[in-house]
Amino acid sequence: MSRPHETEAFLLTILIQLVVIIAIARVAGNLSRRLGHPIVVGEILAGLILGPSFLGRLFPDVFKVLFPASSNSTINVISQIGLIFLMFLIGLEFDFGHIRSHGKTAALVALSGIAFPFLLGLVVAWWMWPAFPHMNRVGFLLFLAAALSITAIPILGRVMVEFNIQRTHLGALTITAAAIDDALGWILLAVVAAIVGAHFDPAVTLRMISLTVLFALIMGFVVRPLLIRWIHTAVDARTGQLSLNALATTIVLVLLSAIATNLIGIFSIFGAFVLGAVLYDQERFREAVFQRLKDFITVFFLPVFFTYTGLHTDMGSLGSGMMWIFLLGLLAASFVGKFVGCTIAARLSGLSTRMAACVGIMMNTRALMGLIAANVGLQMGAIPGQVYCMIVLMCVLSTIMLSPILRRLIMGTELQEPFLRSEFMREAMQRRSLPVRENAAAG
Repeated sequence: MSRPHETEAFLLTILIQLVVIIAIARVAGNLSRRLGHPIVVGEILAGLILGPSFLGRLFPDVFKVLFPASSNSTINVISQIGLIFLMFLIGLEFDFGHIRSHGKTAALVALSGIAFPFLLGLVVAWWMWPAFPHMNRVGFLLFLAAALSITAIPILGRVMVEFNIQRTHLGALTITAAAIDDALGWILLAVVAAIVGAHFDPAVTLRMISLTVLFALIMGFVVRPLLIRWIHTAVDARTGQLSLNALATTIVLVLLSAIATNLIGIFSIFGAFVLGAVLYDQERFREAVFQRLKDFITVFFLPVFFTYTGLHTDMGSLGSGMMWIFLLGLLAASFVGKFVGCTIAARLSGLSTRMAACVGIMMNTRALMGLIAANVGLQMGAIPGQVYCMIVLMCVLSTIMLSPILRRLIMGTELQEPFLRSEFMREAMQRRSLPVRENAAAG
């Protein structure tokens, strides 16, 4: 048993870490926003800056004091708890109504956006695997291909809102395709996790997949009706808020769902996502939950997750020329696979070349979802640290590319008018006019 002063000393380390993580994430996020990128880009980069690739390389003594190895497990646990609640919120935001209203075209784009990068991912993984012979080949191939196939619908949704294109026909089509892509991607990732978690034993794999399907069916057909009845009493009709008892019940339900998939043998985050997804159409409940949880999870837990990701991303591990060649191959497979697959599908569905390219570049965004997939693969031992670093860089670059390329593709299309009326453009015009006003005032 640790002594009180030892506990206080360890707590002090964690508290200092949290202060640094949250403060730097906010500064980096705001700077990213001013540069025309989503806030999450800055937060991800802040996590990388705090890791061994930058802080550890430039100021190794500071890095060792700030992030001692003894605190890594604590940061990991905090980040995983945050991911559980984040996946619950993502499940709540999942709109199956879009899937019904934009059917065939969105499905074609989504399937192409999964199939092309997955197949290219398998090819690249097969090419890379001889450099990592200690990794199980099947697990390595499947996880790398799955990580390349996912689209980050939460980040895409935020960018579309900032650009004021979420209510356009193309916006609705793209967010629907991304929703289908995400659903298929998480199913794919869950299956891969089950296969790897079962150590490639067919009987164990079948059991885990069967239990996962059974869990989803129970959640959809048994738990959902019960929860809908409870929701009517949980959300105050006058204020639209959750009571403290209802909030506590919600938290317990999220944790129980995470426990269920943990016991099945796949990751806890899948259970939380399924709970949110079965309640996707309960708008009053979703808004009430968001009022209570979303800001805190975004400001506190997400930066911790990005920092945990950064602590395991060491660009020094890509020291050899071959590793950088592998990185270029992985980037090419991920970008070409997603962009070309989605663009071709959109073009075949009747969209102009420029509009189809808008769909392709929006679907190419990985960000948070790709990082979650990478962390799952690393923790399950399916990918080594070097490949984990490559996937993280792929997620960052695909997200950084989105805003500048989309801004150029939008011009001359039906998206131009709503984009020019967007909050993003208003802020951009204000930033451009600020020096002029300041100079005029000085004169």
